[in-house]
Amino acid sequence: MRRWLAGGMVLSAAVALAAAADDNDARARRLHARAIVVDTHGDAPYALEKKWADVGERGATPHFDIPRALEGGLTAPFFAIYVPARYAETGGAARATLDLIDLTRRVVQSHPQEMILAASVADIRKAKKEGRIAVLMGIEGGHAIEDSLGALRQFHGLGVRYMTLTHTNTNNWADSSGRFYLPDFNPDEYRVHHGLSEFGRAVVREMNRIGMLVDVSHVSDETIDDVLETSRAPVFASHSSCRVLSDIPRNLTDGQIRRIAAKGGVVMINIGSYFLDQTVVDQSRADRAAVLPEYLKIKQDLAADPKQRDEAIGKLFDALPRHRTSWTRAVDHLEHVIKVAGPQAVGLGTDFDGIEDPPEGLDDVAKLPVITAELLRRGHSEEVVRGVLGENFLRFFARAEEAARGLAGEAPATAKLESE
Repeated sequence: MRRWLAGGMVLSAAVALAAAADDNDARARRLHARAIVVDTHGDAPYALEKKWADVGERGATPHFDIPRALEGGLTAPFFAIYVPARYAETGGAARATLDLIDLTRRVVQSHPQEMILAASVADIRKAKKEGRIAVLMGIEGGHAIEDSLGALRQFHGLGVRYMTLTHTNTNNWADSSGRFYLPDFNPDEYRVHHGLSEFGRAVVREMNRIGMLVDVSHVSDETIDDVLETSRAPVFASHSSCRVLSDIPRNLTDGQIRRIAAKGGVVMINIGSYFLDQTVVDQSRADRAAVLPEYLKIKQDLAADPKQRDEAIGKLFDALPRHRTSWTRAVDHLEHVIKVAGPQAVGLGTDFDGIEDPPEGLDDVAKLPVITAELLRRGHSEEVVRGVLGENFLRFFARAEEAARGLAGEAPATAKLESE
């Protein structure tokens, strides 16, 4: 009799747990469908530039297409206008930027029923009401403007709404966190200006004036300090995670997270496994250290051809094991920002199509609803979850728009690079 009672109690508990899980999943589906879901960094344009495909068809890029975006409830992806660092060596960065802006516009224009080119908070909210995907643009790599404030303004006029001040290269006016993934990485090589130069400060102020969001992903710690001191509007990190959980220079310290949030900004979590899990970082560093001789030979032999050099190094690293973590690590990072800086300080900047190691279970944009379900399962309120999914970013974006309206009476900046 006792065995029967014990077995019945265990069975009842299991049924109750299953019912609770079902209730949570149903609640998550309803919440996710109603929410505005923003992803501030996706590299679909770069993937499409390498191999053109129709985004209306499943599998157009490794991580993005319209069918999967709709399955994932994605409202507003920022397409990264990514300009590889080699253009800072070879020239032609502004032209490469224009080409990707044109590509993005063509993608959107080819699917007018499903997509709209957006450039404001109002555009995003309108797209949600219409059931369309609001595609926005953000430049990745400040060398794209070729040290011209005029080019910066023109890119804004074409719809670009943020600029990542550096990529993996230190440019002529801002220091980068560098190519931290290389086996011979030396941070001192990227410390040229000790943050922003005077022209770099002028770039930030002009971005504030015209309403272009200042993105501190990829920049050095000193550059973050200078940006926070200089900017007259809130700033954000479009695709960076938490350094205390994965110790790489591209991730943010707790102090940086707090200071960005205190100024009204947000930290958008990068879901690459390397950004999320220290074990993955350690494994990858060991793998790359093992091919150091081959890497150094490529670097020496192809020093005069940056494009060939980078492609050869990429092939070398592509042959190494691909380490991946669990998707729940992304939620750990979201929760860490909430703990450090509050529930309004965090959002999603996946880096889909820019990463080759998405966590298992969060393989593409179609899987975004698992984040909603997990946040609810961990006890977060629906208001907090809606904030993480998109409302936190929209509040930040609105603050930056308001700052630009307040600066509208200023004349356009005419600063020149110090060396000119």
